[in-house]
Amino acid sequence: MGKVESTIKGEIMRLAKREVRGSFFPLRREVYSLKLKLSSLMKSFTAMERQAKEVLQEQAKKKFELQATPEEVKVSRLTPQRIRLLRNKIGISQKDLGILLGVSIGAVGMWEKGKFAPSAPKKAALIALRKLGKREVKKLLAEKKQGLKEKGGKAAAKKPARKKVVAARKKNRRPKPARKR
Repeated sequence: MGKVESTIKGEIMRLAKREVRGSFFPLRREVYSLKLKLSSLMKSFTAMERQAKEVLQEQAKKKFELQATPEEVKVSRLTPQRIRLLRNKIGISQKDLGILLGVSIGAVGMWEKGKFAPSAPKKAALIALRKLGKREVKKLLAEKKQGLKEKGGKAAAKKPARKKVVAARKKNRRPKPARKR
C-alpha cells in the first residue's frame, strides 16, 4: 500500500510541477518585457527631467533682470518721495535697492534727495520693482547677493596669485649699486 501511495504522490507532484511551469513561463516572459519597458521609460524620464531643469535655470536667469515696457517708463512719474516710498513699502534699505538696481548707495541717496534722476534703464527697473511683492523682492535680492558673493570669491582668489607675481618680480631684481660718497 505504501508503494502505491508514494507512486500517486510522485505523479501528483510531477503533474503539479508541469502545471506550474506551464503558467509560470509565460508570466516570466511578460515580466521581462515589462522590465524592459520600465527601463526605457526611466531613461526617457531622466532625460526629460534634465531638460526641465535646464529650462528652469534659463527662466531664473531671465527673471533676474528687472524690466518694464517703454510705455510704462514714459507714463510713470518717479519723484524722490515716490522712490523713497517704494523702497520703504518693499522694506529694503538704500544699499539693498542699490544692489537690486546695480547702482551705488550714493546714487540711491541722490535720487531720494532729488539731486539726480535715475537713468532710463534704472527707471524701468524701479517701475518693475513696483509690481513685485516683498517676498519676491527679498528672493531677488538674495539671488543678487549670492551672485555678488560668487563674483567676490573669484576676485579674492585671484589676489594671492597677483601677490606671488609681485613677490617673484622683487626677487628677480638686481640689487641697487651702493652710492659713492
